[in-house]
Amino acid sequence: MKAVSLNFFCLWERQKKRCWACGSLAVIRWGIQSGKQRFKCKNCGIFFTRHDPDQRLENRFIWFKKWILERQTFKTLSRDSGLSIDTLQRIFYTYLKKSPTVKIIKRDQVHLRMDATYFKRFCLLCYQDHEDGYTQLIRFSNGEHFEEIKEDLSNLIKLGVQIESITTDGHKSILKAVKKSLPDALAQRCLVHIQRMCLLWLTRFPKHLAGIELKRLVLQLLHIKSDNDRLQWTQQLKLWHTCHENYLNEKTFNPQTARYWYTHKLLRRSYLTIKRALPNMFHYLSNPKIPNTTNGIEGFFSHLKNHLDLHRGLTFEHRVNFIKWYVFLSNEK
Repeated sequence: MKAVSLNFFCLWERQKKRCWACGSLAVIRWGIQSGKQRFKCKNCGIFFTRHDPDQRLENRFIWFKKWILERQTFKTLSRDSGLSIDTLQRIFYTYLKKSPTVKIIKRDQVHLRMDATYFKRFCLLCYQDHEDGYTQLIRFSNGEHFEEIKEDLSNLIKLGVQIESITTDGHKSILKAVKKSLPDALAQRCLVHIQRMCLLWLTRFPKHLAGIELKRLVLQLLHIKSDNDRLQWTQQLKLWHTCHENYLNEKTFNPQTARYWYTHKLLRRSYLTIKRALPNMFHYLSNPKIPNTTNGIEGFFSHLKNHLDLHRGLTFEHRVNFIKWYVFLSNEK
């Protein structure tokens, strides 16, 4: 009996460990922690020991990360983790009551992408490093305000972020704040925003030759890759203005109100948008590290909103903290 019991005990000790979370047998030993054998599941990535309450909490945080970053629903996570939906909700809402702090990393020669996106009850401003997509700072507000943006930029400078350029959509408050806080930094205008707005005003099928030619020039914006391309494009723009200046300045008189206005105001607005942005449109040609669009940060906003829309029914506080967790975990990732 002694021999049988001893052999049984040895077999039990050497048997393949099964992951408590996903049930997988793809488990390997992962060092010793507090005198206990630690294991790692190669399938779901959790760490565990035979009896460790602290590790249990850490393992449950893994499911929270999947819920935040991987568009996982409670039903899917319940199936994979073996925990009930009520238990997962209780755990996740406990995490959402707290919010992490986004760390500002001291860096040199930073090229920022800056943009804002609007939710139902608030606006989110985001300052993102173009090199690796790291979000240095976020702010919740009710709009894009000069004083707040100026304060954010000043705080980034004080904390050691040396900003060389900022790529923005051209909002007046942002441009003014950049000029006040960072007079030496380059303010690169987003070419996609300029192109998008001009195409909207010029309509899909312009009727006059001036609109057709200007639309052709606008469509060439994103194909400017060298100084020669830039010179050729700006010369064509000047030539266009010389040819159609009289048409652009035509005015209409209203006898009832005795007021004049520009007859082709949308065409004129498109041209003036390009003219005002022209000094800050091509900084990226002298430094390839400067992004010429804010597409990266807009893609980040799009993914964030898709994740948030999947978890409908969150309270206002939970929605705000969900965004903070998403930014924090995305930076870690």
